[in-house]
Amino acid sequence: MSILILHRNPLQPYPYDSWLADYEGDVVLLAARDKIELFGEQVPTGNLGYRRLELLDTFDDEELVLRRALELAAEYDVEHVIAFQEGDLQRAAWLREKLDLPGQLPDDVLPFRDKVLMKQRVRAAGIEVAPHTVPRNAADVGEFAARHGFPLVFKERDGFGSIGLRIVRDEAELARQVAEEFGPHRTPREDLLLEAYVPGRMCHVDGLVVDGRIAFAWPSQYQYDLSSFQSDSGARIDLTLDPEDPLTERLLALTERFLGALQGGTEHYAFHAEVFHTPDDRLVFCEVASRPGGARIRDVMLAVFGVNPAEYAARAAVGLPLPALEALTGGERLAPRRMAGQLLMMKRPGRVIGVPAPPADPWVEFCAVFVKPGDVMGEASISSDFLSAAVLSAPTREECERRLRALGDRFEAETVIDAG
Repeated sequence: MSILILHRNPLQPYPYDSWLADYEGDVVLLAARDKIELFGEQVPTGNLGYRRLELLDTFDDEELVLRRALELAAEYDVEHVIAFQEGDLQRAAWLREKLDLPGQLPDDVLPFRDKVLMKQRVRAAGIEVAPHTVPRNAADVGEFAARHGFPLVFKERDGFGSIGLRIVRDEAELARQVAEEFGPHRTPREDLLLEAYVPGRMCHVDGLVVDGRIAFAWPSQYQYDLSSFQSDSGARIDLTLDPEDPLTERLLALTERFLGALQGGTEHYAFHAEVFHTPDDRLVFCEVASRPGGARIRDVMLAVFGVNPAEYAARAAVGLPLPALEALTGGERLAPRRMAGQLLMMKRPGRVIGVPAPPADPWVEFCAVFVKPGDVMGEASISSDFLSAAVLSAPTREECERRLRALGDRFEAETVIDAG
């Protein structure tokens, strides 16, 4: 028996071989070469710690990925399929249904991937969502703009990683966006989502559901604009909220409500949810994914709880013990040990001249620079296309933010890019 993992991420943050070391069967990894190379990792030439490690040049070819996955499933007698990249959740669900395997099936995944269905179910549960529509043509866009004004937000209906996210702030920008989205023939579309802009700071809640209940979860707050990943040259800071912050319990309670409206029969999954906190103190649901948070959120959660949500999601999916959760009773959840946050710097066009030295402070939970002097970079292609990243911890949010901003100032000063 074996586990088949669809992996469209760098390898270093996902050591499945050690996470699943007590699994009695084999682990087979089908990975995307382009994502390994994107993060500056050496492409493996062997199987590493896996029964089989096979690389496809890219996961963009749906037919190829599914065909090869089915061939590997037959060859290695697969009994579980795991995928943690949002673009692969539906592929993994299709494989489970095709092979009659446990885990999220297509109907379970769809409410987490189709943002329109997601918002319909969440709104039906009495939770506020941003006004939105699926514009089939330019006229639909014009009507929505006349009703809701600017700014407006364009995004892909099943998008991820901020790919295709555009904020339009005036009529001139709207005209350009409409021309880009619909082309000269104004072809009707069903895959585009148009939303009214929600002002305020974006919060996110990350955690793990086991046996249909939240085992642990904690809110954080982005200190930057998510959509600016291609233009932001500075340090992007994101950090957890203190237990005493009034927003903390409100966000955790809201998360339980919208997960209840979406999860259906799914018993085990990690999640990453985003919620707007408006200037007039409303919480407005944005979206949620049934996979571990991206960037270095997994390291932040590891610092906060002592548990990596991706590791425990993988172990729960295949029925392995979850030691950190064994002492929990009833509806009890893990309590945070400390606060933590991440510092991210995006790739930007130019030749790398200088990179920051890694910090040696004891509160550094993770730090990596993904480029080296002499590298030539292009524009960030996704919101996780990092030049450098660090995760720091502290007893309080205030101290964590002070440490992150001090390190961010140093990283900005020591990162030298010749835009030429």
